[in-house]
Amino acid sequence: QVQLVESGGGLVQAGGSLRLFCAASGSIFMINAMAWTRQAPGKEREWVATITSAGSTNYADSVKGRFTISRDNAKNMVYLQMNSLKTEDTAVYYCYQDNVITKRGYWGQGTQVTVSS
Repeated sequence: QVQLVESGGGLVQAGGSLRLFCAASGSIFMINAMAWTRQAPGKEREWVATITSAGSTNYADSVKGRFTISRDNAKNMVYLQMNSLKTEDTAVYYCYQDNVITKRGYWGQGTQVTVSS
């Protein structure tokens, strides 16, 4: 059973930083691409960043240059370092795994990030 557990969210002032954590279990972590997505109140969920099994990364234009996704395969962890936060980054952030064995996607329960002005 694949399980993803996010942590690290909180309240931060605009211009500040936060680091999100996603702990994965129940899968062969290193072979799967991982991603972060977010959903703001009243808006659809949007993709934020992806890191492939080989470590290649891609970012949404809205976070490029401010956010960094990384992974530690030895610890089954994926991270999202968020710098220069803006009020529009306020959302629930979800970890996502694109599982190549089961051909399914898996979501965590989310962690709230609130950026105040």
